[in-house]
Amino acid sequence: MIELENVSKAYSTGAPAIKNMNLKIEKGEFVFIVGNSGSGKSTLIKLLLKELEPTEGTISINGKVLNKMKRSKIPSLRRDMGVVFQDFRLLKDRNVYENIAFAQRVVETPTRVIKRRVPAMLSLVGLSEKYRSFPKELSGGEQQRVALARALVNNPSILLADEPTGNLDPKNSWEIMKLLEEINKRGTTVLVVTHNREIVDAMSKRVITMNKGVVVSDEKKGGYIYED
Repeated sequence: MIELENVSKAYSTGAPAIKNMNLKIEKGEFVFIVGNSGSGKSTLIKLLLKELEPTEGTISINGKVLNKMKRSKIPSLRRDMGVVFQDFRLLKDRNVYENIAFAQRVVETPTRVIKRRVPAMLSLVGLSEKYRSFPKELSGGEQQRVALARALVNNPSILLADEPTGNLDPKNSWEIMKLLEEINKRGTTVLVVTHNREIVDAMSKRVITMNKGVVVSDEKKGGYIYED
C-alpha cells in the first residue's frame, strides 16, 4: 500500500528533514504519526502527496513508484488519497454541498454520480441538514466534517489527516476521531499526523514516532512518547 525504502529528504539549506526512512503501511491500517515539531511529519505527508521529491530512496503507493511517475500521472495519484488539514481549507464562497461536489467536479465526475455521492458523504459525517450552509455559518467541528466529506467523496483508498483536530475543542476532536475510525473500518487506510497525546494514547492504534527526521519507534499499539 505505502512503502518507503531508504528515503531521505534534505532542503536547500542542507538540513535533513527525513533521514534514511524505511516504512511499510499495509492496506486497511490506521496509523498515527507523532513527534516533536520539526521531526519530519509534515515533510513525510508532502512526500506522499508528491509535493516534494525525496533526495534519496524510493516511495511506492499502491504499487506505483512515485520517483518515476510522470507529472501527468500525479492528479490520478492524488485522487486516490483524500487529505484533511488542520485549517479545513474550505471554499468560503460555496455552500457545504458545493464544497464537497467541487472535489468531484475537478475530476469530471458525471452530475448523476455527484448527486448520489455528496448526500451519502453528508450523511456519513452527520451534516445532511447543513448542505445549504456556508462555512462561516458552521462551527469548527462542522467545518472539519465538511473537509472530511470532501476528502472522501472520490472514494480514496488512503486518507491523510494532518493535525485534523488541531483547531478543535476536545468534544469535537473525539467526534472527528470516531469518524476516522469508522472510515477505517469501511476499508480506507488512515494516516493521522497529530500532537494530541490523549487521543493517541486512548485509541490503541499503530503509532510511528519520529524525531529529527528518524523513525525512533513503531509500535502496533503504542502511545505518545515525545513532547514539544
